[in-house]
Amino acid sequence: MEKLDRLGWAAGLTFVAHGVRVGIRTTDPGVLDRAASCLPFGAKPSQKECVDLLYSINVGRQRGNVKYFHMLYANDLRMVRTLYLESIFSALRHELEACVLERARRRVFLHAGVVGWQGQAIVVPGKTWAGKTTLIVALVRAGATYYSDEYAALDLQGRVHPHPRPLSIRKENGETSETPIETLGGRTGRGPLPVGTVLMTHYRPGRVWRPRQLSIGRAALQLMHYTYSARLAPERTMAVLLQVAERARTLTGVRGEAHELVNTLLDNG
Repeated sequence: MEKLDRLGWAAGLTFVAHGVRVGIRTTDPGVLDRAASCLPFGAKPSQKECVDLLYSINVGRQRGNVKYFHMLYANDLRMVRTLYLESIFSALRHELEACVLERARRRVFLHAGVVGWQGQAIVVPGKTWAGKTTLIVALVRAGATYYSDEYAALDLQGRVHPHPRPLSIRKENGETSETPIETLGGRTGRGPLPVGTVLMTHYRPGRVWRPRQLSIGRAALQLMHYTYSARLAPERTMAVLLQVAERARTLTGVRGEAHELVNTLLDNG
């Protein structure tokens, strides 16, 4: 770290998100605005110099026909070495988000979509390509309130808070587009909700939704697979998940088309 500190750092910023304080510094002041555009949702500027994690961007210079590598460090660990500056910012965006999700002190984040319905939250955990966003869109179009399509932000009491980033809707070619919920006629939730239902499901063409309900212990263990803080704070994470599992019904099963599940789910409360 001492060797890295001796480089000519010309500009920097500090932000805090969910209790995690992160610093970014760069050898080129001209890229600081680009770095600032990579901050995670909910980040706020901070004036404190002490940080939990420091990211360093060493911008490579071109001298004649010789190109020097751009490098990204997390503390003293080199994360990326590349000739393409855009790759640095792509990696930085991912690293900053992961840092906050894993280290948040007052939140436990699940990889899950969330909507509000009749004063309670419906949480839909799911990995990429599981059909999570499709189901969230169908729920919103049916009248549910949008909370998130990517992260369920649980507080220490097990309530879920809004994390309303634009929807990441995947196109047929595999690319995603950022779509504000308002363009679908939806509305965003404003306050925390208790979790009423957890849906452990994934899409299979032609299947009929025939769910079974999980026990409290099994539900909490299943939810653990979708958390980001399990490795760094397993006890706190499990304590929050148990509160969710004790109060909510957790349903698991394969689903067919999203609108069929939505009609059954909302009609039954």
